[in-house]
This record gives sequence, C-alpha cells and structure tokens, in this order.
Amino acid sequence: MNLAVAFSLQCGLRVGLLDADVYGPSVPSMMNLYERPRVGSDSRMIPLENHGVRCMSMGFLMDKDAPIVWRGPMVMSALEKLIRGVTWGKLDFLVVDMPPGTGDAQISISQRLPLSGAVIVSTPQDIALLDARRGANMFAKVNVPILGLIENMSYFKCPHCGEQSNIFGHGGARLTAQELNLEFLGEVPLNIELRETCDNGSPIVVSSPESEAASVYLSIAKKIVAKVQQNASSGSHFPQLLL
Repeated sequence: MNLAVAFSLQCGLRVGLLDADVYGPSVPSMMNLYERPRVGSDSRMIPLENHGVRCMSMGFLMDKDAPIVWRGPMVMSALEKLIRGVTWGKLDFLVVDMPPGTGDAQISISQRLPLSGAVIVSTPQDIALLDARRGANMFAKVNVPILGLIENMSYFKCPHCGEQSNIFGHGGARLTAQELNLEFLGEVPLNIELRETCDNGSPIVVSSPESEAASVYLSIAKKIVAKVQQNASSGSHFPQLLL
C-alpha cells in the first residue's frame, strides 16, 4: 500500500492497486475507502481512489466482518472479475497485493495478467523465508521476473533511546536474496507510527513523509521503477494491458 502511494505521489506514475487477497482483504482499511464501487455504462466497476491510487478489493463488495468461504474455482472467478470487470483506465503500474504462499491467487494472477515482475516480501526469520523462497521459485517457473526482495519488520528502533532490537532476527532476507541471485531492495522497520498509520488508513509516505519508514518506502519504490524501466529498455517483460 505504501509502495503504491509512493509510486503515485513521489514517482509521478498513474497507479492502480488490486487487492488479490480475497480471503483477507486489507486495502479498504489501509486506504480508508469504504464505499461500494459504482458501475459504469459498460457494466464494469469504477475503482475507488485515494492518495492518487485507483483501488479495487473484494472488501469493497462485502460486509467488513463477513467471512469468505470459497473453494479455488470461486476465488479464481472473483479475481477475474476484479481484473477484467474494472475500468482501470490508463495506468503506468498496476500493483497487485497478493496473499502469502503459492496458492490460487498467485496462479490465477500469473495466468491472467502479463506481469512485469514480482517483488518478494518477507520477515527476517527462517520460517518466513521458506515461503519467500517458494514464492520466488513459483514465479520463476511461470516466467515472471523477480524485481527483488524486501525485508519487512527488519528491526525495531526504540523511540525513546534509539537502540535497535532485532526482534525477528536481521539480515535473513538480504542473505536469501544473495543466495537466489536477486536484488535486495531494502529493510522496512517494525515501527509504531507505521502500524498506526496503516490502521488509520493514512499511508506513512503521506502522513509522515520525512520519517525513516517513509524514506525507506520511497527508496524501494525508486529501485523498483528503475528495474522495470531497465527491463522495458531491453525489450523484455514490459506488457501492454488494456482494461
């Protein structure tokens, strides 16, 4: 979410954000969007927008606390609606926020969208990095280039004394990136302000743009844009998608 907003407000791109976590959609809360999308004359939904980012999520179409008890084919059908049944307009980036793992959502998105690349996000501990490795291997198998790896909740810095604590370990994602020959994009701290702004639906890159966490997101966003542009200039993995 913060990366999508950084692409829009800091990098000047036209950005869409697709919440592909059908079972646990978080974009409505994190982007402070709770309306139902309007339907245009072409019977396609019009994405909701905040902070310059056009958003679509299953959470817009259901009650906040309602569970989704669906099998794989229904999940795939829902994702198809969120992709093809939405008037996204002209976009430079469509950011797809996927759930953890290598399940129906990842497979469906990989098959239905010509992806420019994937960004793997993991916390530093070994058990989480196992999933990160599986995700990287899955995208490699479906010929989606991996733009890099981010270490989330990398460290906690005490707001009173400034001492850094590595609650979940530290550097595991960087080491994994080296082992997989991937670019390491950056370390996102475990930060109270970051948690509060996410809960309040006010991205930290907007509410506190001078903060350490915001600067980390901006740095990562610039690296991803540069990587995508590099791939585009080489003529590889730069899809044209009309939605």
